[in-house]
Amino acid sequence: MGVVTAVQLKKFVKWGAVGLVAFYLLSRPDDAAHTVQGAVSGVMKAADSMAQFFAKLT
Repeated sequence: MGVVTAVQLKKFVKWGAVGLVAFYLLSRPDDAAHTVQGAVSGVMKAADSMAQFFAKLT
């Protein structure tokens, strides 16, 4: 066994995050749905704000 490389650590962290998301989705689907809905709403608000900004430039 040797030193953990950055690539191995990155892979471990990535799969750990995927596992946590899967666990969250399976154990608390209502909360997960609200989280996704909030994230999508935030992205939509940001896109709307950008559209308004660029509309004001012209």
